[in-house]
Amino acid sequence: MSHEDFPTDAPAVVTCGLPYANGDLHIGHLRTYVGGDVFARALRRLGQRTAFVSGSDMHGTPVAVNAEQEDVDPETFALRWHETYEETFPRFDVEFDNYGQTHDETNTELTRDIVRALDEAGHVYEKEILVAYDPGQDQYLPDRYVEGTCPYCGAHARGDECDEGCQRHLEPGEIEDPVSTVTGNPAEYRERVHKFFRVSAFQEYLQGFIDRLEGTANARNQPREWIEGDLHDWCITRDMDWGIDYPGDGAEDLVLYVWVDAPVEYVASTKQYTERVGPDTYDWEEVWTEAGEIVHVIGRDIIQHHTVFWPAMLRGAGYNEPRAVMASGFVTLGGKGFSTSRDRAVWAEEYLEEGFEPDLLRYYIATNGGFQQDVDFSWEKFRDRVNGELVGTVGNFLYRSLLFAHREYEGTPDADVSPEVRERIEGAISDFGEAVNDYDVRAVGQATVSLARFGNEYIQRNEPWKLTDEEPERAAGVIRDCVQLAKAVAVLFQPIAPTTAERLWDQLDEDGSVHDATLDDALAAPSERFDAPSELFEKVEDDHVEELNAKLDERVAAATEGEDGDEAEGADEEGDVDEADDAAADLEPVAADRVGFDEFQALDLRVGEIVAADPIEGADKLLRLEVDIGVETRQVVAGLRQLHDVEDLPGTRVVVVANLEKAELFGVESDGMVLAAGEEADLLTTHGDAPLGTTVR
Repeated sequence: MSHEDFPTDAPAVVTCGLPYANGDLHIGHLRTYVGGDVFARALRRLGQRTAFVSGSDMHGTPVAVNAEQEDVDPETFALRWHETYEETFPRFDVEFDNYGQTHDETNTELTRDIVRALDEAGHVYEKEILVAYDPGQDQYLPDRYVEGTCPYCGAHARGDECDEGCQRHLEPGEIEDPVSTVTGNPAEYRERVHKFFRVSAFQEYLQGFIDRLEGTANARNQPREWIEGDLHDWCITRDMDWGIDYPGDGAEDLVLYVWVDAPVEYVASTKQYTERVGPDTYDWEEVWTEAGEIVHVIGRDIIQHHTVFWPAMLRGAGYNEPRAVMASGFVTLGGKGFSTSRDRAVWAEEYLEEGFEPDLLRYYIATNGGFQQDVDFSWEKFRDRVNGELVGTVGNFLYRSLLFAHREYEGTPDADVSPEVRERIEGAISDFGEAVNDYDVRAVGQATVSLARFGNEYIQRNEPWKLTDEEPERAAGVIRDCVQLAKAVAVLFQPIAPTTAERLWDQLDEDGSVHDATLDDALAAPSERFDAPSELFEKVEDDHVEELNAKLDERVAAATEGEDGDEAEGADEEGDVDEADDAAADLEPVAADRVGFDEFQALDLRVGEIVAADPIEGADKLLRLEVDIGVETRQVVAGLRQLHDVEDLPGTRVVVVANLEKAELFGVESDGMVLAAGEEADLLTTHGDAPLGTTVR
């Protein structure tokens, strides 16, 4: 593994967190898989040799519980969902080079080999622990068969994770007031011998690893609490029948914890890819045991597993460590969380049945906020993004330019690309490369949309339709530029919208496939002749949105019929209220002096977006920000340097005081103020997608 900019000489593997084989996929799940697919395609576009792999997580108690409810064996149940995922991902152009599953022979054998290696190296030991036991059923209870109270924060939790509170991983025996989910009766703790992985022995290594790790800021920052604190060893066996048997003596009736064999599937899936294409094309051992570039793309709820347990396992077994972890934010629906039990979700199959192209959703969830930020989906916001940016900006430029080129010149005019347009395309290519190296999926898409936006402005500014008679050479030059811009859009937009980019490539009558194109092709001469184009995107109509909302409301109402409501769900425990009161006591009192409405109205508050952030030399706390407020881009000095990762600030929506008097700090002029809350400088933003420059009232 290197830390050189991509592309490097070493092969890369991009992995996506494994979906549990126990239910339908909705668009919230697709956030990670689309993000991984975009990043893998973008790496290849840079010239990086890359494999994109994942697989279905077949084991664990959720699968066993749901299989039992359907009265089928876990393998049959999990294989059915695995096959569904295999069919669904390609329909959204999420194209894995290999998509495996954790119950197959490759993963089973690799998992056993890795555990044996850890055991032989002295990293595994036996320990007698308290395990929840259901006396009524006369059985030990694995983690997901137990619920109770989190010992750290007091929230209601399941046996392996405080999913409703502090999000901590919980070991067997930790949960308080255990209850059996099998019978609903109180469980009791009994002593039981289990196998433990000595994670604590890797604490110094992990502290260095987290400093080397690249990717999103949340993946680097969230694990420090565990790595720099009291790092506990990890119980790696469970009392279950469904899973991979522990490979050794003394644990014949135990299986490996699902989080042992699940990440090994990354290695197994890469190995299967090599077995299919041959080591001369792609060598899995070079990636995983020598000098490969390993990038994990996951949801933020499994950061700890990928930045603590998994790298320790790799280190202990003699494998290469990950170069980067990209942890995505969640997707909400109309400002609320998805609820599969209440059928409050936009299902993957449902989206396609409504007749929408996959590229529309790929664009929405890949570019709507930074990768680690939460994304709110609503059909109205989806309509606005599609109609405004894909139809109105990208599609409008491509159609009007290529139609004019075909009508007037039957293709590409015989003219040279202007220096202005060549420089603009080169800038977009540079932005694309920087986005990949910043692990910024959103910026990959923005590089293309910004280019198309420039194209619209360029053709409008030069008005070639007015030049064809009086200045034909200049008209030909303008259209030659526009065709070149269109070809560059096809090349750069392929990771975000692969189907659309291929259609555009065909409309330009280019040879081969856009999927095989390189960044150099963005500046290569377009085909001399091409046919009349068709429009690449269709508007989302208002009445369709109304129908979709009505269907969603009807489904939610049917799923929740007979329930008492949500009041009790997530209600605070008494202790939580006390803690909240204590925190409130530390807040500053509300100012006694009031301001008039006219005084408040005098503040010009605008929605902005940080487009660049740079440290100010000699100032420990200050950053120089460039903030787009719609009508112009302002330079603002802000004290965010020690409270935010500088590289993650571009793309962040903020609220700006636009009519503040200019000031100079450390020799840098500040023209405005970015608003933030508290000592941690929690940046104020907007819940929705208000256009840049919108006044905050």
